[in-house]
Amino acid sequence: MTSLVRTGDAAMRSWQMQDAKSRLSELVKDAQQNGPQEITVHGRSVAVVISRAEYDRLAGTGESLVEFVRRSPLAGAEDLEFTRETGLDRDVRV
Repeated sequence: MTSLVRTGDAAMRSWQMQDAKSRLSELVKDAQQNGPQEITVHGRSVAVVISRAEYDRLAGTGESLVEFVRRSPLAGAEDLEFTRETGLDRDVRV
């Protein structure tokens, strides 16, 4: 049995575990077309299935810090100067 569950502003379809197992392809298609799908066991929410596109959006660009820095307009610049305080103390505003 499936039902609709309100989560914030959106309605999410809720699947009992046995239905999710027997109708997995439908669950996955719903996640792709209609957004996150909740799976419950004994009435308790245990998992949410999301589309790959939604996962990629939530996970970020997938780009490493090294790739990000290499894309910088400053990459390869030889005339950059970074200064750093060498003292052991510093003023802190409270």
